[in-house]
Amino acid sequence: MRFLKHTGIFILLLLLLTACNNRQEVVTPPWGGNTDNAASSEFDLTEIQQAGELIGLTLSGPETYYDYHGAHLGVHYLLGERFASQIGTRLRVEVCRDTTELLARLEAGEADIIMFPVDATDSLSPGWRLGNDKPLLTEALHDWYRPQMMDEARRQERQMLTKPRVRRRVFAPMLSRGVISHYDAYFKQYAHQIGWDWRLLAAQCYQESTFDPNAQSWAGAKGLMQIMPATADHLGLPRDQMNNPEQSIAAATRYLKELEAELSAVRNPYERQNLALAAYNGGLHHIRDAMRLAERDGRNAHAWNDVKTYVLRLSQPQYYQDTLVRNGYMRGQETAEYVDNIRERYKKYKRSAR
Repeated sequence: MRFLKHTGIFILLLLLLTACNNRQEVVTPPWGGNTDNAASSEFDLTEIQQAGELIGLTLSGPETYYDYHGAHLGVHYLLGERFASQIGTRLRVEVCRDTTELLARLEAGEADIIMFPVDATDSLSPGWRLGNDKPLLTEALHDWYRPQMMDEARRQERQMLTKPRVRRRVFAPMLSRGVISHYDAYFKQYAHQIGWDWRLLAAQCYQESTFDPNAQSWAGAKGLMQIMPATADHLGLPRDQMNNPEQSIAAATRYLKELEAELSAVRNPYERQNLALAAYNGGLHHIRDAMRLAERDGRNAHAWNDVKTYVLRLSQPQYYQDTLVRNGYMRGQETAEYVDNIRERYKKYKRSAR
């Protein structure tokens, strides 16, 4: 009896173990399906919407995608933003070097869509390409797109670029003989901390906001020194203090100090200031591109007048597509004028204020 009892227990345990093993064989992993199926599963419209992000590939250029004072522009980018909004997601853009990289990365599944006219004959889209495994996303794009949207996006961009970049009240360049603005004490205090002439900082402030503490750009920059929200976060400037005159000037000098540190190889203080001002306006990454091109061509990469030549040339394909250029197209005219105008105003301030 004892033997039969033990045998029965053994058989019961064996059946339980067999059942457990059989269950383990059909358990699915957390991402659904078995491992082999998961590797080949489609990531189509529904999955993109669940992830909340549409990943688009493009090339840098005036029609496609570029950075302008912290804002992203380009007709194809603006269309991509609209389409992402249409399907209920945000847009993440990744810039490639050429069409070969665009196609290879799409084929590898690293993105959802190419926002560049690689299929120019496709009248049902802006010439974009989508992965073959995304029929629902393709259908959504074709249902949404209308050819007139290209012209609408061009008008939108043109309006953004031609209207005044900064909404501000225009104050006189000087209050009176010897007094530049209501904020001279702040200019003197904070310019001293970075070794600048306070009148140069005042000239920059007038160029940014005409001394209007409530000035705001369409890109979101605010205050006397027109600091972008993301830059304010980086500098420790609370967003509710961006219009505070002293806080804006203090944050701007911290930023200028950072830019000068990044440009520490430029030994001449005058030239380092010019390049820091250019970076403040146009972005350090674009200024570094211009400096690399200047050095390549035997020009002085540490002199503003030489670098300015390439800041202006970065709007031309043969330059912004150069292999030395890491950050693509730049609307350099404004940055060139920005530095030169500040220097001209600074000369006048030196004659009139002490």
